[in-house]
Amino acid sequence: MLKLSPGIVDTGGVSLKNHLILAAGILGTTGSSLARILAAGAGGVVTKSIGPAPKDGHPGPCLVELEDGLLNAMGLPNPSKEFVDELAAVRGEPVIASIFGGNPEEFRRVAGWFTGKVSGVELNVSCPHAEGYGAALGTDPDLVGACTRAVADLGMPVWVKLTPNVTDITECGLAAERAGASAIVAINTVKAMRISTDLKRPVLGNRYGGLSGPAIFPVAVRCVYELFEACSIPIIGCGGVSSKNDVLEMMMAGASAVEIGTAVYRDPGVFSRIAGELYDERGEKPEDIVGCAHA
Repeated sequence: MLKLSPGIVDTGGVSLKNHLILAAGILGTTGSSLARILAAGAGGVVTKSIGPAPKDGHPGPCLVELEDGLLNAMGLPNPSKEFVDELAAVRGEPVIASIFGGNPEEFRRVAGWFTGKVSGVELNVSCPHAEGYGAALGTDPDLVGACTRAVADLGMPVWVKLTPNVTDITECGLAAERAGASAIVAINTVKAMRISTDLKRPVLGNRYGGLSGPAIFPVAVRCVYELFEACSIPIIGCGGVSSKNDVLEMMMAGASAVEIGTAVYRDPGVFSRIAGELYDERGEKPEDIVGCAHA
């Protein structure tokens, strides 16, 4: 049974305690919740997405559980710059701040708040349900590059989280790489919706949302695989990861580490569970597994 040797994971300019990272938007709203996830076995954590001004988000319902994942349209609610104070609880830990903006200048301004306070930043250019933000920028390779370039010279690692809702994800990956990204995160949620046949209306207050969880895992694996063949910077796999085998499959596709989000909703102990099954002192070297499916 394949297992990996444990140890510090250096990828995308960030030193992680293991290959498992909390994805943005899940239990990342306070310093105490981030600390709790780190104590529960995560190798690193990504904060809730923080933007240039406070946002209340979309009207409810904002989150609906499906048989194969979650459908959400949160609308990027966040306290903006006030969130920086929460980071005192996780000072010195592998924390990546997820940030968003409506243009390159806003990305740079928000990133500046976190300089010297986190291990790196993750640019959210991929949220599918926040008008004027996220995928509104991230479907255009030129804008992905401009937003990345605006942050890259601040002197900290820059991860760029891409949307799968494009014809060719490698175009955006290459744009981020050329602009100075330290790593690519693939993927964010897939555009989706459901309709209540009882109420005869969409189940989400925003009507449209993003699908996460096991249903999108095969989509994420393909995106990671394609990006690994096109790009030379590290890739962080994200989308439906919930087991040891999912982690290994993502790594074989080309991921240097993985982010876990929706699985936390159903199993708060998912990080310690997967780590307990994934690592063994006699295990294989992780670098031998990354991308091995590209024979």
